[in-house]
Amino acid sequence: MNVPIVFTEFGADTLPSEHKLPAAMWSQEYQEKYLQMNTSIFDKFSFVRGELVWCFADFQTSEGIMRVDGNRKGVFTREREPKDSAYFLKKRWSKI
Repeated sequence: MNVPIVFTEFGADTLPSEHKLPAAMWSQEYQEKYLQMNTSIFDKFSFVRGELVWCFADFQTSEGIMRVDGNRKGVFTREREPKDSAYFLKKRWSKI
């Protein structure tokens, strides 16, 4: 069966000020590598017809041990400044 699939709500929390090499959790490099890994798998299957990251921009949520100062999975900051992953997605989606 060849049913088209759209992957939604995938991403990794990242702090806009955090840069680490090699990529480490919460860094912009980690978020970008996480998105690259996901999208490289999507590209291997012709039935994957779309992708929608979670989420467009960071936003405030309740505090918890799994989050640093709200939800930071956005490809843009709360102030709508692009993170490194926004440039990766722009390049990827511009080829379509």
